[in-house]
Amino acid sequence: MMLSPKQEQAMLLLKNGSLRRLNIFEGSVRSGKTHISMIMWAFWVAGSPKDKAYLMSGKTLTTLKRNVLEPLKALLGDCFSYSLSKKEGELFGRRVYLEGAANAEAESKIRGMTLMGAYCDELTLFGEDFFVMLLSRLSEKGAKLFATTNPDNPSHWVKRDYLDNPRVELLSIRFTLDDNVFLPKKYVEALKNEFCGVFYERFILGHWVAAEGRVYDSFSSENIILAEELERRLSENKLIVSSIGVDYGGNGSASAFVLVGADAGFRNLYVLSEYYDKRNRSAESLISNFSEFVEREKSRFPMLQAAYCDSAEQLLIKSFRKAVRTTGVEVKNALKKPINTRINMLNRLISSGRFFVSSECPRVIEALQGAVWDERNVHKDVRLDDGTSNIDSLDALEYAFERFERQFFRF
Repeated sequence: MMLSPKQEQAMLLLKNGSLRRLNIFEGSVRSGKTHISMIMWAFWVAGSPKDKAYLMSGKTLTTLKRNVLEPLKALLGDCFSYSLSKKEGELFGRRVYLEGAANAEAESKIRGMTLMGAYCDELTLFGEDFFVMLLSRLSEKGAKLFATTNPDNPSHWVKRDYLDNPRVELLSIRFTLDDNVFLPKKYVEALKNEFCGVFYERFILGHWVAAEGRVYDSFSSENIILAEELERRLSENKLIVSSIGVDYGGNGSASAFVLVGADAGFRNLYVLSEYYDKRNRSAESLISNFSEFVEREKSRFPMLQAAYCDSAEQLLIKSFRKAVRTTGVEVKNALKKPINTRINMLNRLISSGRFFVSSECPRVIEALQGAVWDERNVHKDVRLDDGTSNIDSLDALEYAFERFERQFFRF
């Protein structure tokens, strides 16, 4: 089993009996922290009592499977098995419960448990109530917690109440991207170029820093292209997919449609067209305008496949679906990933020179140039949404491309 020097240092902590009640593996992306954390977790469980209970948890069972369960299965073979439907597994003959920690209700799912050990994937994404309950369940003698996390806001409860709290019996093992000596140098350099601002500080350098200033601080005139240049580029490298994001107006906000397209290999993301209306005269006018927008853009971009709408208005979505049923464009609910996940996706594309906006989309350009972090919220990263900036076009833009995260970022 090949380990980096940093991972070998971490393994020594296990071998020397230096682990604490809470053991948190923190730092940058692709640094090797998750890999070594699950190896150490498996070794520790293998040496712990067979008749005790253990728990593995992630924000959702789906992310837990992708990030930890499948890699662990690949490493251990028959020594580890699991069933998501039963929410149970077996690790070296020990029963392991599996649970998601996505919402407030998750906390009730672990009440009454008595645990010897727990593993938490991406801890900063957990609800605080779930984690507090989990610690109370770790009541067996010698119980331990293993957790991974990327840095977040320095006022996040993980940092404030645990990492920086001298009264907590905690071991922090910190990793940086450069600690992973197995990554190709070109890939490391490309990854460093993809992140900027607060996301570079956190995900590349592994620092807990607050977000401030412009949200898209790398967005510049270089990301804005004239219609003629856009046409030339798309003639050389054709679009393979195109979709529309839809955000509805109400309470002073605007209705916005944004059309995007990705070229071959999901190399670049282009903003092709937009609709913006702050009047919001009626649902009927919005439906009519949506239908006209879809028909016009479908004629320009035949690969247009779907429109992804804010799921808050199901009646409007049904009406949209009916209005464009003959165009071949499907109308679906937007995924609505966490806002900061969407922001990070777009910033990575901007920083790596893979995002372009047609000069014929002034509202999107204005929105990207004007978006700032809400500096009044010191406890978490919040994009300012007080009516002074155009959040509606940003939401519509994000709904249009958010589901293609794995295609744009294949590593």
